Amino acid sequence: MKHLWSPWRMKYIQKHLQADGCVFCKVQKMPDNEENLIVYRGENAYVIMNRFPYTSGHVLVLPYVHENNLEILPEATRAEMMELVTKTMSVLRGTYHPQGFNFGANIGAAAGAGIAPHVHLHIVPRWNGDTNFMSTLGETRVVPEALEDSYWRVRKAWEES
Repeated sequence: MKHLWSPWRMKYIQKHLQADGCVFCKVQKMPDNEENLIVYRGENAYVIMNRFPYTSGHVLVLPYVHENNLEILPEATRAEMMELVTKTMSVLRGTYHPQGFNFGANIGAAAGAGIAPHVHLHIVPRWNGDTNFMSTLGETRVVPEALEDSYWRVRKAWEES
């Protein structure tokens, strides 16, 4: 879909990768709010809303350490990331009531990773029929909730769980 790799998105990613280093490392240093979108911080990994969501509630799980693939990460970090994936799915189930999830990672630029130098896992809530004519014919994704609203909604649900 064109919107996923729009010139604006690529400029945003390139700006953060080139000018300020890794965007995922940069946000770790910021206070948690709707600017950095971090929902939860663990010991070795954290949960953040995807700034370019495929659907409402699209979340990423990342290690704090800047590595480009999973096998480089310490075992404790990988284990915590999987526990955060599980907890995130539970939080999203209670918040958005999805009918399913897409879960996975694009590791390396050849696999489609937009920010390949910092490995991250995607959790995408899905509903029957969530791909409609706008996505299929208009090559435009419609997300029914503002990203800031999604952030506060997921963060509140996470804190209450």
